[in-house]
Amino acid sequence: MNQRWSPPDWMYRNSRPNDNGYFENMTRVIFQGGLNWRLIDRKWPNFRKAFSDFSIDTVAKYDETEVERLMNDAGIVRNRAKIVATITNAKQFQTIMRSHGSFQSYIDSLDKSDNYARAMKELAEKFSRLGPSSARIFLYSVGENIAHES
Repeated sequence: MNQRWSPPDWMYRNSRPNDNGYFENMTRVIFQGGLNWRLIDRKWPNFRKAFSDFSIDTVAKYDETEVERLMNDAGIVRNRAKIVATITNAKQFQTIMRSHGSFQSYIDSLDKSDNYARAMKELAEKFSRLGPSSARIFLYSVGENIAHES
């Protein structure tokens, strides 16, 4: 049986997300790194609740009390480094949105030549726990026309 792969529902392949959607997908890609995607998929409704529906402005205000709350939440993956990265990345989203008007405008401003090589590098340098391969998955997940490398 030759079944054709189709992207999961959380990927924006025919549309583009709003700023909170970009933030949510980046967070998902980061938490998925090194773990079974089915585990993340099963826990994702809990992630949404735990991270205030990925409201950038709300998550950016999280402090150590919120980190401890999240570390005690069995409904999510309790990885301190990834939790702290999510908060740090929310603050970086705010900075980018102030300077570009929206995260989408920032994405549109990135150099997408050479199959997004520079864009992936910039994202990996700007965001915590986002490496080149996760940056590739992130860009694909938010509707960018990034080609699969064979």
